Amino acid sequence: MNPPAMTTEKSPLFRRLFILPLLAAGLALAGCNNSAPAPAQPDWPLAGASIGGDFTLVNKDGETVTWNDFAGQWRIVYFGYTYCPDVCPVDAAAIGGGLKRFEETDPERAAKVTPIFITVDPKRDTPEVVGQFAAAFHPRMVGLTGSQDQVADAAKAFVATYSYGEPEDNGFYRVDHTANTILFDPDGKPVAILETHQGPQVLADELAKWVK
Repeated sequence: MNPPAMTTEKSPLFRRLFILPLLAAGLALAGCNNSAPAPAQPDWPLAGASIGGDFTLVNKDGETVTWNDFAGQWRIVYFGYTYCPDVCPVDAAAIGGGLKRFEETDPERAAKVTPIFITVDPKRDTPEVVGQFAAAFHPRMVGLTGSQDQVADAAKAFVATYSYGEPEDNGFYRVDHTANTILFDPDGKPVAILETHQGPQVLADELAKWVK
């Protein structure tokens, strides 16, 4: 049975906590492998979790982008949509603002970080739309979209869930989705969930703690 999608009308904390059982399941599955586990940073909260993987999406210029294109960079990954009336813009502002504060205090390490916003609403979020949305929060934030299947595959790899609400009379519809901001290391391994709901300074402090 698929886990229930989280609604944008529930509290951000509720939706962020939803990922914890999924992470535990990923870790349990990883433990079934008889091969020796790869070495992991022992103090990473998400060390060994099965989150992340290759995807094929499209950037603001219509160019194909894969997960491997970000190899060697620390990556902040967030799944949302540009028409989101509440959580997504707040989280995106915290990501962009937190990275800007980190740039002010430690520009060398901050330059290694790339924020990535992946839409769960490709029907409305065209490459141009998602690109403009991402750039509004940070000039280096990458906005990605793709076909319905491409987005679904990416969301599955990153343990993100979403579902579409019924259209209103004016055609507007909400997308219920998990809202988790996850930091990945230069090898693409999950490091920690970043607490965007606590604002940009907390995110900047977390980046300073993890990024090497």
